[in-house]
Amino acid sequence: MDDDALDLSRLQPVLPSPLQPAEDERFARHGVTLLLKRDDLIHPDLPGNKWRKLAPSLRAAAGRTVLTFGGAYSNHLRATAAAGRLLGFPTVGVVRGDELAHRPLNPSLARCAADGMRLHFVDRATYRAKASPSVLEGLLRLFGDCLVVPEGGSNALAAQGCTELGRELRGPAGTVAVACGTGGTLAGLAAGLGRGQRALGVPVLRGGFLGEAVRDLQREAFGGPAGEWSLDERFHFGGYARTTPELHAFADDFEDRHGLPVERLYVAKLLYGLTVLAGEGAFAPGSTVTAVVTGRPGPAEDHAQGPSDSR
Repeated sequence: MDDDALDLSRLQPVLPSPLQPAEDERFARHGVTLLLKRDDLIHPDLPGNKWRKLAPSLRAAAGRTVLTFGGAYSNHLRATAAAGRLLGFPTVGVVRGDELAHRPLNPSLARCAADGMRLHFVDRATYRAKASPSVLEGLLRLFGDCLVVPEGGSNALAAQGCTELGRELRGPAGTVAVACGTGGTLAGLAAGLGRGQRALGVPVLRGGFLGEAVRDLQREAFGGPAGEWSLDERFHFGGYARTTPELHAFADDFEDRHGLPVERLYVAKLLYGLTVLAGEGAFAPGSTVTAVVTGRPGPAEDHAQGPSDSR
């Protein structure tokens, strides 16, 4: 692989991503200004937090095979596969669910395969143990020298990469909110914000474990706690890849109001949560809240309300 292939700037990412006002009476009547941080416009194939989280690991891989993990509708797998196609390095996706190996590929996995990703299906017990030395050693014996990137791309490098998101938002907003899957974006966002600002994470899964995951990532990336952050765990709508008619109606209405294509599995839950919080008086009159739009609608949304395996 040529050295210049590691220069991610040749992919012409839009950085800093645009910051747009969203005039919305549900916020305005409480004296709150809503801004949209359009990270979904960073790159057509690696949008949003996927760009920010993956870029440092791709540089560290230096052209080696990148091996990573995800469910059958994983946004992270699609972004990794697209990066491999665009930059010319091999990718391996370890997919949860060995029963999928004998079925036609869904649109998300078909896109991964078309981008050159080698798909390796494992049973769910093995997938749960994916970070164990025995499972990792077996994968490296099978696929050779690889850079292993965890599920969702959340590692110390990812958190460090996401600090730039916080730095881009220093000043405009008191609260910056982001939907959370594995915690890497929130960990870095909080570290990059300025004094007096706070990051708010809206988990899109159940379980209550994300707080510890963010703390662990900050310890690995920054040596300890960094920035002010909190979680509101009320808006997961049942978990990964789960939605309800109420959420879809809200997203349809937001699209009509603002002309923004609303991704349902992460962004819709974030925007819904912020609207509820504004109504509850969670944001002081005269304050500004920024919602980070981390992605755009994609094949994973065909899976909405199905089994919980998008990450």
